[in-house]
Amino acid sequence: MAAELPAKLKPAARVAGQRQDVWSIINEAAAASPKQPIVNMGQGFFGYNPPPFIINAAKDALNRVDCNQYSPTKGRPRLKRAIADAYTPFWSHKLDPDAEVTITTGANEGMLSAFMAFIEPGDEVIIFEPFFDQYISNIEMPGGKIVCVPLAPPKDGARRTCSSAEWTVDFEKMEKAITPKTKMIVINTPHNPVGKVFSKEELQRIGDICVKNEIIILSDEVYDRLYYVPFTRIATLSPEIERLTLTVGSAGKNFYATGWRVGWLMGPPHLIKYVSAAHTRICYSSVSPLQEACAVGFEQAEEEGFWDETVRDMRGKMARFNESQDAG
Repeated sequence: MAAELPAKLKPAARVAGQRQDVWSIINEAAAASPKQPIVNMGQGFFGYNPPPFIINAAKDALNRVDCNQYSPTKGRPRLKRAIADAYTPFWSHKLDPDAEVTITTGANEGMLSAFMAFIEPGDEVIIFEPFFDQYISNIEMPGGKIVCVPLAPPKDGARRTCSSAEWTVDFEKMEKAITPKTKMIVINTPHNPVGKVFSKEELQRIGDICVKNEIIILSDEVYDRLYYVPFTRIATLSPEIERLTLTVGSAGKNFYATGWRVGWLMGPPHLIKYVSAAHTRICYSSVSPLQEACAVGFEQAEEEGFWDETVRDMRGKMARFNESQDAG
């Protein structure tokens, strides 16, 4: 048992009370299973490499002097341009890579930067439950208070296999959860862990409520290339909603490279500049050669047919998994 620390050496409350995270719980349970080897589906951990054109780009970048030095704190220009070019077709205007995109050390650090940029002690952040557990510490670090609004499963969901689309937002509970202290709302679509892709109608209603109450929207869209039904980006619904929205992306999820820790946020300049400022103070800049490789990834993904291949392969894996479950 650890010795009690003297009062002057005690850690800050923001880390002292941290409970064991869900990944550690699941990983320990998997390791302790009497049946081995075991497939651990408790963490987004790819069991295969990024495609060759991305790996080769990373190797090439390591041979360049400029790619082995600090990147600009807001990200390498080539990657910011590649992201702006890749997402402009979904937006109502051409994205400005310098004013509307900032590169972060993974999506998680990007979200922490967003919370650090806007949340002060006592501010409330609404999140839909269940949710990615890392939101908790990220919101609590700057002193924010989490307010949960449940996603409701279908009433007979315990008795039958149902679509994640049947999980619904209780808008009455959502509106009741809003107070004068509500500063931000977090949306995750496609959703982890439910898998729900929020409908355009749901997002429009959420967006309208946020516009009415002047609430910042943090839209976690790290799985934005893995969907099998129509997918709507909340920032694209109206200029009024876009003005309040920060969109989170992840090269780790897009290119099967979670260990690379390359993410980004997109949003209007009046929001993104403060995210960039917080990011600068948290880690200054992100890994240079892997940013360059991710830029090549975006530049070549369409030509390589990579996005379509990603969806096709994942659907195949999901179908095989479901067949094995049915057979069991």
